[in-house]
Amino acid sequence: MRRRDFITLVGGAVVWPLAARAQQPVIGFLASAAPFSPDNFNDFRKALTDAGYVEDGNVAIEVRAAERYDQLPAMAAELVHRRVAVIVAAALPAALAAKAATTAIPIVFFAGDDPVRAGLVARLNHPGGNLTGVTNLQAPLLLKRFGLLRELVPAAAVIGVLFNPENPNTERRLADLNEAARSTGRRMIVLNASREEDFEKAFAAAGQQHAGALLISDDLFFASQQERLAALAMSHRLPAIYPGRTFPAAGGLIGYGAVRGQVYPQIGAYVARILKGAKPADLVQVSKFELVINLKTAGALGISVPPTLLAIADEVIE
Repeated sequence: MRRRDFITLVGGAVVWPLAARAQQPVIGFLASAAPFSPDNFNDFRKALTDAGYVEDGNVAIEVRAAERYDQLPAMAAELVHRRVAVIVAAALPAALAAKAATTAIPIVFFAGDDPVRAGLVARLNHPGGNLTGVTNLQAPLLLKRFGLLRELVPAAAVIGVLFNPENPNTERRLADLNEAARSTGRRMIVLNASREEDFEKAFAAAGQQHAGALLISDDLFFASQQERLAALAMSHRLPAIYPGRTFPAAGGLIGYGAVRGQVYPQIGAYVARILKGAKPADLVQVSKFELVINLKTAGALGISVPPTLLAIADEVIE
């Protein structure tokens, strides 16, 4: 897929056009447009190539990327109508839309949340049905970030949590965090943002309610706004923890998440196995995580990072 052919905007949805595909099997790739990463796609495509499937050679890839979560069901239905050989679902909302659209076409998903709890599969090992994929179990990760934030800013009695209310995982994640806040004597305030214009209001509300720290939840939209979120946290003098290394690299204070580059090579390998005749069978759990701390940002915020955190950090940006 050539870069110049990458994006065509049609009716609010992003569509990557394809050349004529003759008898090639077609892979449907269902995602959200705002955070869609060429790096992730290239990791996925390289894994296919390593397994003998070359795009526009002996396989075609058709990408549908929604601007909003509510566009995903129609896009999933379109891919089913096109009779693609397999659907890749990038993130849980896309996976749920794909599952609702077909029980016959194999689906390989990436799910940040527990796919059993979310209703995607019956169990992690040998999930059954037509779904398999990769998960980094965001619920435990969210609680881990909460604990890291408490260690970083122990005096923070009020902790703000930024959620996208349109994300279908929000209610489950809120319940987990509320329990963690109660058990540690902290008060949690929920801040909502689903559009760029919501960010300033959310950060202003955090200040008005005397939040001493902020947790940014894992969300596809937030992933596309890393520099903006880091800049707002700095301007509001609010120590924040983010879901992964790319946020501190963009100026954020601290990030904890799955090591980049694990997920999409695994998904590509799964898709290749399915194209060769394998049935969806095993679910791989991402097990490598990393902690990244931006000391420059910490200094600008007047934060002294505890030696215990520096000792376990995988990378310190100075």
